[in-house]
Amino acid sequence: MKKMTEKTIQDALAGESQAYAKYLIFADVAREEGYPNVAKLFEAIAYAERIHIRNHMEALGDLTNTTEHIKKALGGENFEVEEMYDAFMAVANHQEEKAAVKTHRLAFEAEKSHAEAFEKALSSVESSKDISTEEVYICPTCGYSSESSPPERCPVCKVKGEKFLKF
Repeated sequence: MKKMTEKTIQDALAGESQAYAKYLIFADVAREEGYPNVAKLFEAIAYAERIHIRNHMEALGDLTNTTEHIKKALGGENFEVEEMYDAFMAVANHQEEKAAVKTHRLAFEAEKSHAEAFEKALSSVESSKDISTEEVYICPTCGYSSESSPPERCPVCKVKGEKFLKF
């Protein structure tokens, strides 16, 4: 694929990905405010954006196999932990933006649990085995992940484990 065309697809992928994530969050807000049909509309259009995302990823050759997908995910999580969030927190601290410092810190800490989960998954898949974890629990406040059972309290933000979402 020619570089200019590849760039257009990457830009479209970024835009569609942001729309997908935003629409799901907008659906949550609409539902919380008592607009279930508006929430459903946001979720439906989010699904359409997801179709666009997959199509763009296929065009870029980004859909290969689970081992490669885990490696890409692990690389992204490690980048966030080792470089990105440290730099983002430094800027937010320097500019005394407390909300930005908090959101970056919570994400930074939670990303560590994601990297650990992907490392375990990679080891299993490279041995041609599925992971043994049947349930994953996610903190609804910071995104910390826990396998098998939620902690009594989130180690990152201290939310009660009973509030964790089960997947």
